[in-house]
Amino acid sequence: MPATSPLRAWLEQRPPAAGAAVMATGIVSVGLHLAGHEPLSRVVLVLACAAWTALAADFAVRLLRDRSQWTAEAETPGALTAVAATTVLGTRFSALGWQTLAEALLTLSVVMWPWLLVLVLRHCGRRMPGSVFLCCVATEGLAVLAAALAKAVTTAWLAHAALVAFWLGLALYVFALSRFDPRQVVEGRGDHWVAGGALAISALAGARLIDANSARLYLWNADDSGVLRTATIVLVVLDVCWYVVLLACEVARPRLGYDVRRWSTVFPMGMSTAAMLSVATALHYPWLKVPGQVLLWIAVAAWLAVAAGAVADARAGVAALRSTAPR
Repeated sequence: MPATSPLRAWLEQRPPAAGAAVMATGIVSVGLHLAGHEPLSRVVLVLACAAWTALAADFAVRLLRDRSQWTAEAETPGALTAVAATTVLGTRFSALGWQTLAEALLTLSVVMWPWLLVLVLRHCGRRMPGSVFLCCVATEGLAVLAAALAKAVTTAWLAHAALVAFWLGLALYVFALSRFDPRQVVEGRGDHWVAGGALAISALAGARLIDANSARLYLWNADDSGVLRTATIVLVVLDVCWYVVLLACEVARPRLGYDVRRWSTVFPMGMSTAAMLSVATALHYPWLKVPGQVLLWIAVAAWLAVAAGAVADARAGVAALRSTAPR
């Protein structure tokens, strides 16, 4: 595709937060897998992989062509979607049994995470949008993927590393909450939902850590397991509370129309599904599967609505660029 093509020019206008589209699509695939809808889950996974590949290529082009712009974007919370999206895909690949690929994605995530996190934290101000919670989401994404791999390949040190990431992610949530502008709950254009999604992925990490323990690894003693169980239950309850509050605010003050930040609404919805279904299995609460299934189809409906908006926006953007291109 020539560098001057309208589509190329349109792609270069996408903000770093577009990575939330991969996060949202990937977690919907995970949710469908956990609910037993494997064929549909794999179809959605293919879409997530295609989106990840396109954004990774765009990431590389920006790095090579305009280092100053790339650095400026890397300092925004949306840049951490690169880490979070990669860990979500890695988690899904691990569930498929593709552990080598999942390990490669974990390695890539670990390489990106520290310097992106430092850049973002250094430039965090007051009254931030919901994207500030991505510092927690990216860190907990590492915990989820590391815990999944620890169980799959029977590696104790990986599970202990995941536990460190789990607690660090919760500390980062407290930091993000102190910087979050509460007015975003009624004014945000989509990424305010990450305030709840960060708790959901933390609960998912807790469930994966509990599930990783086995007779082969002997990871946690009774006290440690009790703390993990309690923390995971509290996180699920808090996530549900955020979900109800955010949904009520959307109903009370509708914010219609497509915005790329709406992918950051779909992601928490899908993550709440994955967290609830995983907690139901890991903590032996089968009654959670019913609300988990309900939340799954809400997330799928939201994904379809945002995807339709994204397609319409892309067509309009490319058409506008073609109409103004020199002839």
